[in-house]
Amino acid sequence: MNIPILDLKRQYHGIKSEINEALERVMESTHFILGPEVKKLEEDIAKYCGVKHGIGVANGTDALELVLRALEIGEGDEVITTPFTFFASAEVVSKLGAKPVFVDIDKDTYLIDVDKIEEKITEKTKAIMPVHIFGQACDMEKLMKLADKYKLYVIEDSCQAIGSEYEGKKVSSFGIAGCFSFYPTKNLGGYGDGGMIVTDNDELVNRIRVLRAHGSKIKYYHQDIGYNSRLDEMQAAILNVKFKYLDDWNKQRRKHAYRYNELLSGCVKTPKEAAYEQCHIYHQYTIEVRNRDEFAKLLKDKGIGTMIYYPVPLHLQDVYKDLGYRKGDLPYAEAACDNVISLPISPEMTTEEQDYIIAEIKRYMGAKQ
Repeated sequence: MNIPILDLKRQYHGIKSEINEALERVMESTHFILGPEVKKLEEDIAKYCGVKHGIGVANGTDALELVLRALEIGEGDEVITTPFTFFASAEVVSKLGAKPVFVDIDKDTYLIDVDKIEEKITEKTKAIMPVHIFGQACDMEKLMKLADKYKLYVIEDSCQAIGSEYEGKKVSSFGIAGCFSFYPTKNLGGYGDGGMIVTDNDELVNRIRVLRAHGSKIKYYHQDIGYNSRLDEMQAAILNVKFKYLDDWNKQRRKHAYRYNELLSGCVKTPKEAAYEQCHIYHQYTIEVRNRDEFAKLLKDKGIGTMIYYPVPLHLQDVYKDLGYRKGDLPYAEAACDNVISLPISPEMTTEEQDYIIAEIKRYMGAKQ
């Protein structure tokens, strides 16, 4: 049996006729930049998140950077975030001349440990950027109280978490802005790059719309040095087709995750959902094992795809040597990077495929005991 970490072709074939019809509609319209497909997606996702505005941009990284830039975060400022995430979460901070400040994670949920944030706040701190890693929401009530206390912006990195909820409210609706990625592997993924910012703040959305189009509000008249960061109309058309399936697809992911949990319990360390009320949408199903490289090779030999998110925590990346972190400073993030591995999970995964994966894991773990 051959089971990749994610089978995008299978999903495409399930909605192929709708996708092709949407693409043909755009081609016939010849409206390729910021047209009706982008507008519809912006409005629908904003409504879905319970906020007023959506701004389609080129990718999730740009979404994060544009929010920071619009909030005038830059040289000499500090932004608190997690070391256990994709590099972009810190990269955008550094690109603007600000300093990322890393806080360790909870050892079970892999989310930023909100209880450890306050000790890292200084007079230079301007924002907190929580990452809803793997599709699980951070403790937003506690985090927002802390941000209010110190008058800090909260920018939600929800790039892996579209559809996830905290206490019945969608992620990206708590902070001043939230950011999504539509990279092809995401729960709502395009067939190329794409991203979106959502916010209730009228001033912020106006600023970002100018920045995403070369700092121009009126064509050829530029009030700022901006970006060329617009969501492509064809990607928006694809995403409009897929968006109506998102909740059902997320339910299927949760169903598969709970079955993994039940059948792998006591065999490996399975994902833990936080104690507060939430909806984890399992962008990744991530376990912890010892001898991870051996484990990954065994599954590969059996035709099972895996992925390591992430092998090196951000505070120990070469590019951040000057920040002064050392191995052992953020032990839970470091331990996660040494031991986690993600298994195949998708709405289209079959029970037969999942049974095969579980059986091979149990066979391996039994042989190790």
